[in-house]
Amino acid sequence: MKKIILSAALLAFAGLTQVKASDVKSPVAITVKQDSVTKAPVELKDLPDAVKTTLASDKYKEWTPTAAFLVTKADKSEYYQVDAKKGEETASLKLSKEGAVIE
Repeated sequence: MKKIILSAALLAFAGLTQVKASDVKSPVAITVKQDSVTKAPVELKDLPDAVKTTLASDKYKEWTPTAAFLVTKADKSEYYQVDAKKGEETASLKLSKEGAVIE
């Protein structure tokens, strides 16, 4: 009698734990958006004169440029990123080719 009850309980438990898996009816699309910004290093001496003039202005003359990059966005717009240092502080300035600061 114990074997019958144990077998019935085991079958009932196995019946309750069946997996109800089904096929995916519509495919799931996974899209990855790639950042298409390119950053090319530029020598500080090769920066446009307008950018050099902005860096020499009163507002930025205390900052020492350490590196410069020409950044090209996906929409083909370009700006210069100039990394600068003042004491222990570091900053990155975004400047257009005309020397205007981009916020």
